[in-house]
Amino acid sequence: MSETLISLSGVGKDYPTLASGAGRVRTLLSLAAGAGIVNHLTALDGIDLEVRRGESLGLVGENGAGKSTLLKIIAGVVKPTRGVARVSGRVGALLELGSGFHPEYTGRENIALAAALAGMSREELKDRVDHIIGFADIGAHIDQPVKHYSSGMVVRLGFAIATALEPDVLITDEVLAVGDESFQRKCIGWMERYLSEGGTLLLCSHGMYHVQTLCQKAAWLQRGRLRAYGDSFSVTQDYLAYHEEKRRAESPFGDRTTYAGDYFAVRSVELLAPDGSPATEFAMDTTIDVRIEIYSPDDRPPVALVGLVRADGTPVYGTHSNEGDFVPRRIAPRRFAFGVRFPRCALIPGKFILRSHALAPEGLTLYDTVETPFTIRGATRDYGLVRLVHEWHAPNP
Repeated sequence: MSETLISLSGVGKDYPTLASGAGRVRTLLSLAAGAGIVNHLTALDGIDLEVRRGESLGLVGENGAGKSTLLKIIAGVVKPTRGVARVSGRVGALLELGSGFHPEYTGRENIALAAALAGMSREELKDRVDHIIGFADIGAHIDQPVKHYSSGMVVRLGFAIATALEPDVLITDEVLAVGDESFQRKCIGWMERYLSEGGTLLLCSHGMYHVQTLCQKAAWLQRGRLRAYGDSFSVTQDYLAYHEEKRRAESPFGDRTTYAGDYFAVRSVELLAPDGSPATEFAMDTTIDVRIEIYSPDDRPPVALVGLVRADGTPVYGTHSNEGDFVPRRIAPRRFAFGVRFPRCALIPGKFILRSHALAPEGLTLYDTVETPFTIRGATRDYGLVRLVHEWHAPNP
């Protein structure tokens, strides 16, 4: 069995809520007496977690859920208020932008500082500095003070340093949310190589695609507690479904099945398997049938727009109902039914979202949107978003 690098048992973290100078004094006196924090905010509570060497764990959750606090405890930047946190091996942490960098030092000087703090010898630094500068790819800015860097440049430099330190555990907090697409691809490629060579990764991200791509397991934090832990696809699917329910509850249209207001609205969306049963998971190359009902306040036939996107928001395909001579079926006053079928849907296995939009009859004004998550399952070595029909052949000379 592989070595346990991270072990958290009953970990909790409280922060004092200080509204005045007197409150600060009371807090200090309480801490000095060993009574703990009197008035506090609980950022984490009762976290039990274990990560073994070679595993990859994604942290998901809403802003304020405690993800960054948990990563700081694992990185050793913050001490837990209660519980025990044990971490073995060298840890490389990319947390808040610029953390660990001296703003007055140049990028090159900060590389030397980070290497010294990590225990790297001058010979090791000399061998790796060109790799770090090349990976960061910030040009002449490497000899400028870090305080003049953009957020993207800071992340580039921080990640480049992490790649050279060869940590046993790499901790990243929203690194892939900053920087251009080419640098994100470079980071993902490095992480994939790092994991293939036995590295251990903790990735905090709002991008479910990145969690599903890079992480074997995922942990969902909600209000400082661990709500779900397990296979990354299962946890992220539950997390996306939670947000879909939350958006539906917060929708100005209220209960969509009974909505009868002044706007065009999507009342319901169903994804059907080939046997006609509702489904949220489909095998690769399976026909997907979409049924949509739209409310029309003036009883004119509305327009439906359907879009397919990957879970990270990458557009895949879109189509609208006012092409050709299509006319939706009027099933009741001000209620219209639409159907669109994708025969042998060519999506590559992964997590996707169907976006259903309600438009006015002219097809110019969009009034309502409903997102329906679904999953494509299957085994393939193809890459990209869709699997195009193709065949290999040996061309004649």
